Amino acid sequence: MGSGMRNLEEDAAGLYLTLQNDDDIVHGEDDDRLKQLGYKQELSRALSLMANFSVTFSIVSVLTGLTTMYSSGLTFGGPITMVYGWPIVGMLTLIVGMSMAEICSAYPTSGGLYFWSARLCGNDWGPFASWLTGWFNIVGQWAVTTSVDFSLAQLIQVMILLSTGGKNGGGYEASKYVVIAIHGGILLLHAALNSLPISVLSFFGQLAAAWNLVGVVVLTILIPLVSTERASAKFVFTHFNTDNGDGINSKAYIFVLGLLMSQYTLTGYDASAHMTEETKNADKNGPKGIISAIGISVVFGWFYILGITFAVTNISYILSKDNDAGGYAIAEIFYLAFKRRYGSGVGGIICLGVVAVAIFFCGMSSVTSNSRMAYAFSRDGAMPLSSLWHKVNNQDVPINAVWLSVVISFCMALTYLGSEVAFQAMVSIATIGLYIAYALPILFRVTLARKSFAPGPFNLGRYGVLVGWIAVLWVATISILFSLPVAYPITNETLNYTPVAVGGLLILTVSSWILSARYWFKGPITNVES
Repeated sequence: MGSGMRNLEEDAAGLYLTLQNDDDIVHGEDDDRLKQLGYKQELSRALSLMANFSVTFSIVSVLTGLTTMYSSGLTFGGPITMVYGWPIVGMLTLIVGMSMAEICSAYPTSGGLYFWSARLCGNDWGPFASWLTGWFNIVGQWAVTTSVDFSLAQLIQVMILLSTGGKNGGGYEASKYVVIAIHGGILLLHAALNSLPISVLSFFGQLAAAWNLVGVVVLTILIPLVSTERASAKFVFTHFNTDNGDGINSKAYIFVLGLLMSQYTLTGYDASAHMTEETKNADKNGPKGIISAIGISVVFGWFYILGITFAVTNISYILSKDNDAGGYAIAEIFYLAFKRRYGSGVGGIICLGVVAVAIFFCGMSSVTSNSRMAYAFSRDGAMPLSSLWHKVNNQDVPINAVWLSVVISFCMALTYLGSEVAFQAMVSIATIGLYIAYALPILFRVTLARKSFAPGPFNLGRYGVLVGWIAVLWVATISILFSLPVAYPITNETLNYTPVAVGGLLILTVSSWILSARYWFKGPITNVES
């Protein structure tokens, strides 16, 4: 018995040493590859494939995007736009993600998109391409964090409204100053969490992914099950809502505007690239993180849309500003489902709490991605006070970049106090600005670097160029479509300011390059001692 026990202990010890050695080999290969790309290992490489995927999946977060934008989808086309538009946008987004994954495999660095652009354009155009891509990427990411955390503040306000009697029962409606204060508190919590070691964030990231998956399944089943009034399958799969109240009658136009719900939700998956310097087997697991996060989100998101839409029977009432939730579509759907069956909407408010936790995790992971991008961009000297933002603490966390990201996101949200139109213009960069940053390195990969691109372990083979062109054309298409007017007649209040915001960012970025950056910014710079 004693001899057998000793043998087991020796076998276990041998297995542990083998695994440890394998882990050391993987770390060595990752560190060597990073060194070849010009950087020394400064961040803690502790993320597995699951951890990398979890961060990105919780940023994409179908519970966040679809809950926030469901009113838009219901207004512009309704069931048909959402049920059929989601898989269309999902497949095209997956194509964009596949092209990004191929490039990520070749260049697994925290810089991600802007580093890719520099390498793919070469010495002549590389610095400018890197500058342009980097600023669109980082401003787009800050806009995402602003949008996500602000949507959580608004949802909390709606939950308080419903908990205190609803709009028609004398419930408390928070002022815009209270909403901004809630938003600031959420950002502080996210900054505090992101100041913790990456091993702790990895745990929260995986918890967030599980919460999103389980939350989608539970709500998809529970809401139509509780509802006393359910839509027919014919309504869910064939009804097209043209009653938008915005003076738009063309069905094609309405359908296009309704796609914004889907495309807004399916963003942020560049996070897997920004986490590669903290991911084991980065040139394989980074690309897998991108593709799996998109693919799983598309599948679960479609079922979530179906489940919730089966609980919709009166679109005009769900969207009415005079209902108990003040026109917040999904909040009213959840609240009515429980109130009609049980006489109380408490169950619906609890379901909104499930969504709120998912949005909180989404914002947390978004700050993680923001901070790694800011860390990498400042490491290459592209940002003001770069030496400050790329510092890491004794736990290998880019702490200054974390707090920079939340401060800027809060400042972007302050535009809401002056003008809701200005705020929406700022947030529009979260979709179009970010997708332009996604498309730029793909464009360079299929043009300037078509013959010189050296793929990594994950690649699309001979289909890489074709897939890349489809991705670029899709981004060009949505950049035009989502800049179209969303209401007629066009006034200062109804004008779509997306092209103004994105065009303003382009002018600032190019002007700063011409006037200053071209003299000193040379693209990614090595920090490896020779």
